[in-house]
Amino acid sequence: MKSYDIAVIGGGAAGTMAAIRAAGREKRVILIERNDSIGRKILITGKGRCNITNTAPIDMFIERFGKEGQFLRSAFYAFSNEDLVEFFRSNGLEMKFERQGRVFPATDKASSVVEVLERSLKDNNVEIVYNARLAGIKKEGHIFTLELEGNPSIEASRVIIATGGASYKATGSTGDGFNIAERLGHKIAPLKPGLVPLVTKEAWVKSLQGIGLENIRITFECGKKKIRSGVGELMFTHFGVSGPLVLDLSGDIMMLLEKHKEVKLFIDMKPGMREEQLESSILHKFKMKGESQLKNIMKDMLPNKLIDLFLKLAGVSPGKETNQVTQDDRRAIIRMLKAVPLTVTGSLPIEEAMVTGGGVSIKEIDPRTMESKVVPGLYFAGEVIEGFASSGGYNLQQAFSTGYLAGESAASG
Repeated sequence: MKSYDIAVIGGGAAGTMAAIRAAGREKRVILIERNDSIGRKILITGKGRCNITNTAPIDMFIERFGKEGQFLRSAFYAFSNEDLVEFFRSNGLEMKFERQGRVFPATDKASSVVEVLERSLKDNNVEIVYNARLAGIKKEGHIFTLELEGNPSIEASRVIIATGGASYKATGSTGDGFNIAERLGHKIAPLKPGLVPLVTKEAWVKSLQGIGLENIRITFECGKKKIRSGVGELMFTHFGVSGPLVLDLSGDIMMLLEKHKEVKLFIDMKPGMREEQLESSILHKFKMKGESQLKNIMKDMLPNKLIDLFLKLAGVSPGKETNQVTQDDRRAIIRMLKAVPLTVTGSLPIEEAMVTGGGVSIKEIDPRTMESKVVPGLYFAGEVIEGFASSGGYNLQQAFSTGYLAGESAASG
């Protein structure tokens, strides 16, 4: 039976970084990956461009992870966003910086990120076993024995679990890490979808499938509670709504839906304008266009495919001439521009979520090392750990940071 200093389970962002760091400390490292290549999930992040991190200060990273944020402080300081950018730059891949602090590879290709990781694993002599799934793990004394499906068992002095969450199962994230951790005595915080599209009651959204809205604001209301977004983008789907604004607030909305059957959603199409400003703008357009159909006037304010439906929802005929539009019509249009109503009833399943909420309880992991408080010599990294952040590169940074810290700690222990 082959023996290693460190066995890393999972070849995503967290696992590859853990293996690279540990091997860089002169340790004999094996990386166990259930797919035939590493970085499957990296390849689909950022719509294939890979939003690798964010330029935000570390305090902002901590804030984005909510109540789990303080747990990640040591990891973010051990391997910061600046450290991550420098890692890729020193390995020949430049980064570029876009709005809201999002960082992407200059090539605009997620595959470039994976290529750097593959090369770094090779340069650091990390042994990789592909198409290998962990069937069982046990510890006797100070040694772990890992049983692998279709491969010989191995031994390791330390083990790093970086198997990802339970979302995007096609990438290999099937929740195996949670089962492994549980069998070893760890508590698993309930799994839930994070950064997930929302399902709405209204059937009319299906007719708008694929239409995106930019520079809008959304507000969710449930009883006395209101959750208001910043200004950004939303996408209509055949089942409801998606896009950055929706995904970032979806975790909060799912918590509300645990207690309530429905949550109201209002889309402000013109967040930069008050109602009186909108009325002045519309009256000006009427004056400039003269005798014209109302739906043609609205082309300056809404996507073409949305206009007819929008006016029907407002209770105004799209075919009306501007000189037939009453004051009540105008007010109905303005109210609709400031609050297009929808009703959220649920979300897509966890398999369709961008990230997994819940996971191995942070109460049972040492934040300074990522080592288990339950099983000495066992470490965790990445999405398998409880907690997630909004979109914008924060979650990938968490994976690289916790992976680095776990690799460093396992090599030092």
